[in-house]
Amino acid sequence: MTQIKLDGNSVNTVGTLPEKGNKAPDFTLVNGELERVGLANFKSKKIVMNIFPSLDTPTCATSVRKFNEMAGKMDNTKVLCISKDLPFAQNRFCGAQGLDNVITLSDYETGEFGKKYGVEMVDGPLKNLLSRAVVILDSEGKVIYTEQVQYIVDEPDYQKALDALGVS
Repeated sequence: MTQIKLDGNSVNTVGTLPEKGNKAPDFTLVNGELERVGLANFKSKKIVMNIFPSLDTPTCATSVRKFNEMAGKMDNTKVLCISKDLPFAQNRFCGAQGLDNVITLSDYETGEFGKKYGVEMVDGPLKNLLSRAVVILDSEGKVIYTEQVQYIVDEPDYQKALDALGVS
C-alpha cells in the first residue's frame, strides 16, 4: 500500500507500483473503439503509461496534453493515458483538444489494471479511481521507470520520464 495526499489528507492505494527491472503485469483495458487491449497490442514498443484519476480535472488534462506533445519526439514509443473515464469521454476530450499522439485506455470495465499496478485508491473522496503515476516499459516489457506522484494535484516529472527513455 502506498500513501499519497489529496488536500493535505492521506489517501491509500491498493498496492505499490511494479518494481524496476521486473516484467510488467499484463492487463486488459478498453480503447476508444470499445476493444479490449493488453500489452501484446504494443509488442516491441516502449510504453509510457500516464495514469491518472480523471480527464475532468485540470492536472490530468494537462498531463495528457503534455504527454501528447512529448510523444511526437519519441521513436518506437507509445504513450498510453489510462484512467477509469469511459472511453466515450476519453475520445471526446482528445478530439476536442486535437490530441492524436496518445492512446487513451479505460480501466472502467474490470478495475484489473488499477489493482495489478497498485494505483487504485482504496479510501478518500476519489476512492476506486486511479492515482497519478507514470510507469515506463522498455521494448521487452520490463519496467524501466516509475513515479507515484505524492500529491494528487501535482503533475508528474516529465523530464525524468524523458530521461528514462533517453529523449532530451
